Amino acid sequence: MVNSFLINTMDFGDVYSGRYVSLSCLGVGAQGIVCTALDNVTQQHVAIKKLSRPFQNVIHAKRAYRELKLMKLVNHPNIIRLLNAFTPQKTLEDFQDVYLVMELMDADLCQVIKMELDQERMSYLLYQMLCGIKHLHSAGIIHRDLKPSNIAVSTSCCLKILDFGLARTAGTSTMTPYVVTRYYRAPEVVLEMGYKENVDIWSVGCIMAEMIIGEVLFPGTDHIDQWNKIIEQLGTPSQDFMMRLQPFTRNFVENRPEYPGVSFERLFPDEKFPSDNNTEDGCQKILQARDLLSKMLVIDPERRISVDEALKHPYFGTWYDEKEVNAPAPGMYDHSVDECENTLEKWKELIYKEVMEYDAINGTKSLDLNSNRT
Repeated sequence: MVNSFLINTMDFGDVYSGRYVSLSCLGVGAQGIVCTALDNVTQQHVAIKKLSRPFQNVIHAKRAYRELKLMKLVNHPNIIRLLNAFTPQKTLEDFQDVYLVMELMDADLCQVIKMELDQERMSYLLYQMLCGIKHLHSAGIIHRDLKPSNIAVSTSCCLKILDFGLARTAGTSTMTPYVVTRYYRAPEVVLEMGYKENVDIWSVGCIMAEMIIGEVLFPGTDHIDQWNKIIEQLGTPSQDFMMRLQPFTRNFVENRPEYPGVSFERLFPDEKFPSDNNTEDGCQKILQARDLLSKMLVIDPERRISVDEALKHPYFGTWYDEKEVNAPAPGMYDHSVDECENTLEKWKELIYKEVMEYDAINGTKSLDLNSNRT
């Protein structure tokens, strides 16, 4: 049903007639419908995402524009690459649909977590995740929505971060609390404290924990239950942390029962780690993994490690490569985008301009011209 709906609605128009063929639905999410296709021009298998009602309201339009701008800027092997963007409509007045053409991956991390990963693959996936995040943070970009379904993996164990619709730049004055999917939401977001780059590190810690124990670490049913799940396992935070909360929030937090927290040895016992750890090196990896988790899953963001500190942790000693870790930063991002209060029509106009620019560079006509020159 979904697949036929997608194919029927993908009217590429004259420019894209016959370019993307053999469509097959991958799935439907809050941000759109995704299918696979064969690009007849490049002979490359690609993923195509149709954005879900990008002009439904100002929030959706702004999110679509931000995603386009950020994907245009980032250039890193651990971040999904945008190959093209197009619309079948030919005028701004008719403009309704936005399609993003991206690299095609084999699975998302939700599927990988269900597999039995050895320690080597697990640490390599986490290392790549942090390399991609560092690339974003180097330009002051906070992803804000890291979760297993937003992380793609290939059969060769290559990892790429997806979905930038919720990404923001550090220093943005308005930091909305409703961001990361609840299970991966950092304490400072749950408690509406505002946040900085290492909000993404908490999410990585939650993902790493899930890879080890095979289930969600903090499966809260709502934001109050989410906070309760966190303190039950990690313990009641310090008074210094409490004093930085808004009065109403502090009153709520201080009236929760006090919890001493559970040791990381009990949260992540040896038997939960991959079965290749019965060697001396394997035992050392377990100790390193627990130590890394204890530095990422810290309630107080002032005491939580940064992405740079995480990458230098001994757990990644096998993989650490200076060129990968310190790859060139993304292009300059216009930080004022996050502060703009444009009308829906203005956002629509800006998105249309971006899509037309992509089409000029990556569209069929452009590629045909380039091929004629060779």
